[in-house]
Amino acid sequence: MQQPSFLQKGDTVGIIALASKVNFDDLKPAITLLEKEWGLHVCLGESLQGSFHQYAATDAVRANDFQTMLDNPQIKAIFSARGGYGSARIIDRIDFARFVETPKWIIGFSDITAVLCHLHTLGFESIHGVMPKLFLQEGGAESLETLRKTLFGQSLFYKIPTHPLNRQGIAQGQLLGGNLTLLAHILGSKSEVDTQGKILFIEDIGEYLYAIDRLLIQLKRAGKLTHLAGLIVGSFSDLHDHDTPYGASVDEIVAEAVADYDYPVCYGFPVGHDANNWALPIGRNVRLQVQSTGVSLMEDKQLSINAE
Repeated sequence: MQQPSFLQKGDTVGIIALASKVNFDDLKPAITLLEKEWGLHVCLGESLQGSFHQYAATDAVRANDFQTMLDNPQIKAIFSARGGYGSARIIDRIDFARFVETPKWIIGFSDITAVLCHLHTLGFESIHGVMPKLFLQEGGAESLETLRKTLFGQSLFYKIPTHPLNRQGIAQGQLLGGNLTLLAHILGSKSEVDTQGKILFIEDIGEYLYAIDRLLIQLKRAGKLTHLAGLIVGSFSDLHDHDTPYGASVDEIVAEAVADYDYPVCYGFPVGHDANNWALPIGRNVRLQVQSTGVSLMEDKQLSINAE
């Protein structure tokens, strides 16, 4: 898996809207932070001030924004301003030939999972992390700091408390994942990912409990849960239920879906649509340790050396 160059002060980064429309005023604090605190130059896409139905702009404009910044060797990272819906509509319009020659970091989460997974199929790392619209959300300072550290090349090392449903063990492999709905949505497309031997992380928002079960069953039937090295369960926010209750919590739904397997599983990891959304480098070789005393996730440098 190829790794783009880490950022340095003075680098140029881009912000575009790959999916839903965004209020440009909501981005101004993030632009100021990137320039004044992180020492970066910011290039803004045309899609940030547009609107077409629920999208930031037409598919053509959003795709052109992405293509232009991918092809510009001076731009070292591209942030999607927000998620929403729409990135999968444009991914097949993009030519990654120049990106392959001068790769750069692509950052986003939620709907942007489709793009991050597509980059994984091409053999490049990307970052599942907080987007500019949410940079200064209440309670999100730690998430933003994990993104800064990841972009500027500090090694990943996270620790969280244990969870009663955790399945203990140690896993090594490439980190992969994102929004559960999008992971199911890309099945059968050019962006579908190979999960064998990977440490998968999942999160979602606004779904019904039965739909979470349906999405997991879809991944299971497609073989995407069978040969994992490990599973990380993030936050599932704003879930819904019917008048007749589904009868199980989201963690219990996940536990049932992976009960036939023996790889380690951890619950309650701070990734997803909550303010605690720690940056995770997709494609990075990592080590997941799920123990009775807690959970740790760290970069596995030895595995990276062996992979080379």
